[in-house]
Amino acid sequence: MPQNTKRVLVVDDSAFMRGLVTEIVEFRDDFRVVGTANDGVQALDRVRALSPDIVTLDIAMPQMDGLTALERIMSETPLPVIVVSAADSAEFNSSAVRALELGAVEFVRKPSGPVSVDMVAIREQLLKALETASMVRFDSRRPEVSAPPLLKAPPLRRPPRPASHAVAVAASTGGPRALSEMMSRLPPDLDAAVLVVQHMPNEFVPTLADRLGQICALPVTVARDGETVLASHVYLAPGDAHMVVRRTTSGAVIEVGRGDPLCRVRASADPLFRSVAATFGRRAVGVVLSGMGRDGAEGLRAIRGAGGGAVVQNRATSIIYGMPAAALAAAGADAIAAASDLAGAISSVLSLGKRVA
Repeated sequence: MPQNTKRVLVVDDSAFMRGLVTEIVEFRDDFRVVGTANDGVQALDRVRALSPDIVTLDIAMPQMDGLTALERIMSETPLPVIVVSAADSAEFNSSAVRALELGAVEFVRKPSGPVSVDMVAIREQLLKALETASMVRFDSRRPEVSAPPLLKAPPLRRPPRPASHAVAVAASTGGPRALSEMMSRLPPDLDAAVLVVQHMPNEFVPTLADRLGQICALPVTVARDGETVLASHVYLAPGDAHMVVRRTTSGAVIEVGRGDPLCRVRASADPLFRSVAATFGRRAVGVVLSGMGRDGAEGLRAIRGAGGGAVVQNRATSIIYGMPAAALAAAGADAIAAASDLAGAISSVLSLGKRVA
């Protein structure tokens, strides 16, 4: 086996799917299946015995399901995991988002119809996911190995009011995990709107908003076109549209529109960051989390150029360090923080902006 070949463990309770995934993986010379497993218990044994570089993991399996196995893998020997699961399952969206929170790097839908019809799509998705997984570098010493428990702090009962400060967040691969760490620690008295672009399919965004709303002291909703930007509220961009803010006489409002993809994605963080810079100026903080590419880098430069602050996730806790590295190179940062320290860094940088604004 060539030295740069990535070794893959395939986990699925269906012998047919194990064969199909194996065939797709070995379509490329730079990936090789070194073993298979038919449930979570066997998967853990094979991970320990074979030390694969990448695992493809089904969710619904006997003895130990995929989510339990994923949590165990990430706590014992963190490595890139691609979830391969049935999209027609009633729990698919929730399971997929939970898997991303736990540290899975990608998800691929199993064929929902005749395999001959879906083969091209699943091959393309899985090979792209393998390429992404091959870029991941886990720090085995990292203490943050699971998403925080679903415990929500009691909300403060304040009347809604237009936001005078804003926090704009960019996240991609590894973002749900970092967002869970960050959102669970945001203080209930955070006197700013939080606007988030997380690269993911649109159908998953409401589920992510619901899950974050269970662990965040602030309300979390999917942004709607024309709504007023309120203080102490978290807004997630839809997965298929750009989100920007615009100043009006009564306060900032959200605009949601499809437009062309930017940095190969829609929603893109750069237009949000630029609009936040123009609307809130030095009363803004830009935050760039784990992800591949450079979305958010130029937007963070715009926020800093307008006098606002910048927080970037550190290398050790980023599943993929591409976006944070690009942001640092383009704009620098007022704080570089581990996932568990992001909320504190945001509060500190926001407080500094309030003193000078």
